[in-house]
Amino acid sequence: MGWLPRRSKDRAGTLRTATSADADHLSQFVMSRVGVEAYIEPRTAVTEATVVLVASSGEWTRRRIDGAGAARSFSKKHAIPLYDAAVVGYPKRMREWTARRKENGENGPPAGTGPLR
Repeated sequence: MGWLPRRSKDRAGTLRTATSADADHLSQFVMSRVGVEAYIEPRTAVTEATVVLVASSGEWTRRRIDGAGAARSFSKKHAIPLYDAAVVGYPKRMREWTARRKENGENGPPAGTGPLR
């Protein structure tokens, strides 16, 4: 008996890809907010590429997307600017909105965004 549970050696880790629910959520966010901008985040060891949408109010949401090409298509379809978060960073209004939520005792992701699954 070992200290760690046994794992199947042929069970490779897989990353969840973007779903239609992700695309629907992003589209709804764009259509229901003003001044939305998109920020692409690169793939990491634990998540596929993601896009963060930030409204003019600073409210934001994050969802998986099927790579930079899909992010470009999404931003073109919705006529919103797309930035590379690794190059330009996130807008100040996003950080300020998150800070206001913290001051009001709200924790976790913005309402309606839910966790990345």
